[in-house]
Amino acid sequence: MKTDTKKWLELLAVVVTGMLKFIMMDWLNMRAFYICGACLFWLIYILVKYKADNNILINWGFKTEGFYKSFFYLLPFTVISLTVFSIYGYFHNTTHLNWHILPVFLFYPFWGLVQQFMMLGLIASNLASIQNIKFNNIQVIIVTSFIFSLVHYPYILLMIYTFIMQVFFTIVYNKWRNLWSLGIHHGWIATFLLFFVLDRDLWFEFFAWF
Repeated sequence: MKTDTKKWLELLAVVVTGMLKFIMMDWLNMRAFYICGACLFWLIYILVKYKADNNILINWGFKTEGFYKSFFYLLPFTVISLTVFSIYGYFHNTTHLNWHILPVFLFYPFWGLVQQFMMLGLIASNLASIQNIKFNNIQVIIVTSFIFSLVHYPYILLMIYTFIMQVFFTIVYNKWRNLWSLGIHHGWIATFLLFFVLDRDLWFEFFAWF
């Protein structure tokens, strides 16, 4: 199979994963099944690819190099975001604060890592390297961020914020190519966004279907 064909199939798999979000999470409220299923699918895919190519993890960004630089580079953006979310929640009475925030704060970074792997390790990297489209860096950043924002439809303000966030994340990924730090920041930002702005308890939602 040609290299570009494999990359297009990876892009298609990410798109299907995103479409299933609207069906399983937004429509059927099967949040736990979707998140666990998506994580399991992509974990198996990563392991299969690693078995065929031992360097693939480093190429994707699963490495220690660049972790601290990318982590601290994004830290001001995350701190500002968390502060704004907390203030918003306080003044708009949307703060959904209970002990559930602790496990979400600890475990959401793993789900954030999976999402950033799809967005950056697959979408951004493939768009930058597929021969017959020849996107430049700016186009890759815009398209990747736009796709990520679409996943958060129909919440317009959330779409705008996630677009901006993914722009920063893609720039940082292009510079240091480390997914671990991006997954952590993604998880922390999403936790505060859910509990302090959207007034949602993800821990409860995760088990609600049961």
